[in-house]
Amino acid sequence: MAESLAEKMFFKNKQECPEPRKATVRGHIPEWLQGTLLRNGPGRHTVGDTTYNHWFDGMALLHSFTFKKGEVYYRSKFLRGDSYNSNTEANRIVVSEFGTMAYPDPCKNIFSKATSYLSHIIPEFSDNCLINIMKCGEDYYATTETNFLRKIDPLTLDTLEKVDYSKYVAVNIATSHPHYDKDGNILNVGTSIADKGRTKYMIFQIPSSPPEKKRRNSCLKHAEVLCAIPSFGLINPSYYHSFGMTENYIIFVEQPFKLDILKLATAYFRGVNWASCLSFHKEEKTWIHVVDKRTKKPIATKFYADALIVFHHVNAYEEDGHLLVDIIAYKDNSLYEMFYLTNLKLDLDANSSLASIPVCQRFVIPLHHDMNADMGVNVVRLPYVTAQAIKEKEGVIYCLPEVLCEGIELPCINYDYNGKKYKYIYAAHVEWRPVPTEIVKFNIHTRETLTWKEEHCWPAEPLFVPTPDAKEEDEGLILSTIVTSDPKKVPFLLILDGKTFKEVARASVDVDMHVDLHGIFIPERALSTDGLHTDTSVGQPGLK
Repeated sequence: MAESLAEKMFFKNKQECPEPRKATVRGHIPEWLQGTLLRNGPGRHTVGDTTYNHWFDGMALLHSFTFKKGEVYYRSKFLRGDSYNSNTEANRIVVSEFGTMAYPDPCKNIFSKATSYLSHIIPEFSDNCLINIMKCGEDYYATTETNFLRKIDPLTLDTLEKVDYSKYVAVNIATSHPHYDKDGNILNVGTSIADKGRTKYMIFQIPSSPPEKKRRNSCLKHAEVLCAIPSFGLINPSYYHSFGMTENYIIFVEQPFKLDILKLATAYFRGVNWASCLSFHKEEKTWIHVVDKRTKKPIATKFYADALIVFHHVNAYEEDGHLLVDIIAYKDNSLYEMFYLTNLKLDLDANSSLASIPVCQRFVIPLHHDMNADMGVNVVRLPYVTAQAIKEKEGVIYCLPEVLCEGIELPCINYDYNGKKYKYIYAAHVEWRPVPTEIVKFNIHTRETLTWKEEHCWPAEPLFVPTPDAKEEDEGLILSTIVTSDPKKVPFLLILDGKTFKEVARASVDVDMHVDLHGIFIPERALSTDGLHTDTSVGQPGLK
């Protein structure tokens, strides 16, 4: 019996390819593209006779494409963290993930361990770091949305030490999408859930290198909290996946998609997964917090919008006393629900989708509005935007977004333009299917779109690599891993011209490649500079 689309792409366990395998290149890869594209995502969904409930629970599989003088070499390895090792040793899922609650000893009643879970508000999460890759000083880490990171070797893909954010900053969870400033410092957001008192969102910074007298220390040991924002939900914090940053401001969206801490603390006792402790409150507001990086304090005005859910920020920048904040927004939490494997199989095999359409929205935040403006007046003073900011009462502004486009997700920009006025969004395009069918280049100014599409091909998040000494924003290459549902085709790495969106080359590899989530490109000079290797390298788009 033939495999269904869902089984082939999302359910089937993948095999790792630990030794470099030379890809077949069609087209011409520019000589300047030297380095490694490193990607992360779930690659194993069953262990023994047990199966994860949610696609985002699958065990992390790293894979890479290394470019050397026009040739491309592929390899992949599972992230061998504590979770992976425990599951493999037991030959069953014994470590809980967000959508799957596991019980280490199936012969024991769940109440036998309940007291240990109830002794902590937040249980210890998994170190299955399957979402992204972070550069931190000379080191590289696989990341997820918990307090754990896993250091990796970006060339061999070997798993190295386990790192706990909470040992350096008071956070229980943190985003897997940090930002990098012009000096290479990392900025990120985490949640601190105290036993007593109010939950807070912690904006913290990790230096690009340790202080001069402590060069042997990890950069993480010198992390510092820049600002703590009390949550509107008292002890029930907002879920979030990313945030925005400009030269002078951090933008954090506190959405009414909330984690019930009491339910979380008792989930094991009640025999339910942690994801069931998240709920969307459509009747509540979305709060937009703006933190001034110079003063390390939130600005006094309170900004809010209607209820929405955002996973990915696109970009944000400052102009004439305003912040322009671009996000991918949903009207509800159906996207997360869709990726339960039972729903995913139904969606893919029935050619339908349970999720709402993603909408690219622009919010305009007036930082210096007319304090004497009447109530009910739009205080946005930029002539070319339709987004509004309505003065509701003194110190409170209601924000109505402008729709830029619909149906795009996994957005990418030229990171050299992060926090700056920009023109282009590169993204995966989704319609009725829950997975992307196209890659698009969207011009924010003209609203024109360029598209790449090929039958039976399913692209991942595009990643922009700028041409050395580029003069224009779209001068560079787009890289995207492509899996295929056609048994006659093999998966490949697609390389597009960032300006024309025409195919430059593709590197095909005869492996059962997994659908990945996020990653980075590490230029050759980065690893040799970091002292890890001298023959190749890896890096974050936009870092010089």
